[in-house]
Amino acid sequence: MSTSTQEPAKSTFADGRIDALPWDDLHAALDERGFAVTPPVLRARECAQLARLYEGGDFRSRIDMRRHGFGSGEYKYFAYPLPEPVAALREAFYPHLATAANRWAALLGAPGDYPGGLDAFLERCHAAGQTRPTPLMLRYGAGDHNTLHQDLYGEIAFPFQVVTVLSPRTDYEGGELVLVEQRPRQQSRAHVVAPDQGQFLIFATRHRPAHGTRGHYRTTLRHGVSTVSRGRRTSLGLIFHDAR
Repeated sequence: MSTSTQEPAKSTFADGRIDALPWDDLHAALDERGFAVTPPVLRARECAQLARLYEGGDFRSRIDMRRHGFGSGEYKYFAYPLPEPVAALREAFYPHLATAANRWAALLGAPGDYPGGLDAFLERCHAAGQTRPTPLMLRYGAGDHNTLHQDLYGEIAFPFQVVTVLSPRTDYEGGELVLVEQRPRQQSRAHVVAPDQGQFLIFATRHRPAHGTRGHYRTTLRHGVSTVSRGRRTSLGLIFHDAR
């Protein structure tokens, strides 16, 4: 892909804040449990600015979760070119996570060939026929939830994705992020995470390497959102591979 499918990444939303995160600690958390929560990155006014895109952004599709059996609530996939702050955040997170992706591949004995830049990775997606953008916004009202799932849209899938909640906690109750790890020959393990507004949750898209007595092995992860019991919750998801 060329940068023509994305706006130039010049946003103040990624003005060095992503690079300045405690990446050693975040990588350690990813290796230990398959997910990590960043310190606050986005300011309240920036979260509000992003949340307004739900009504005013350019989207390629809208999904009614109840209609498709995905839970209830709705989400929208952005169209290219992405809004400039969304493109900037996606581009800023990618190289740090590509480092982890290559490390995980080595632990699992798989090819570790994720390129260092997002454009090069998206070129690979587009060559495989995955050309539709996947960053999305999700909105839940009281009683809404998202069932456990994986965001896989074709042969190529980046091992990590990122989500931030744009609504302040005073606007809603419930709506925690749920990560379920299915371990071979063991009961599943669940993690419930409730990031504050403007923090980012980084988590495994499909599986992670777990350490056993005979080395590392794959465990499968799925994610969802628990029922929102009050108010309205809006979030932004950054998926790095494009879709067919």
